[in-house]
Amino acid sequence: MARDQINAFLGTGTNYEGKLSFQGSVRIDGDFHGEIESEGTLIVGKDARLEGAFRVGQFVLSGTVHGKVIAEKKTVLHKESHFLGTLHTPVLVVEEGAELRGRVNMEGPGTGDMDAFQDEEPQAKEAAKAG
Repeated sequence: MARDQINAFLGTGTNYEGKLSFQGSVRIDGDFHGEIESEGTLIVGKDARLEGAFRVGQFVLSGTVHGKVIAEKKTVLHKESHFLGTLHTPVLVVEEGAELRGRVNMEGPGTGDMDAFQDEEPQAKEAAKAG
């Protein structure tokens, strides 16, 4: 993974809610709730907590993410990372000790669609009622 220069940084203790788009690389070490869209690299620090929908070129996780992620090129889950949700990426690197709970789709680059990641919980509840 190429080392891009970090263009923006949300430090520890920072709380952000809303939509974020960027070019290059962004590092988040605080709390973020919302949507992120970029062709660049999103770096999630070990103290960060993110929740929402994220579409980026490359996704590097050391903290906690709950939500839907599409990484068009590559995803790296470091040993201290916690991921809960749905992940779409053509390349996945998982270090020993990383927590990954949810659904993973590893189709080729550029095929990710946020609409394809609808929560399955309502469908599961309906199936349980019918069965």
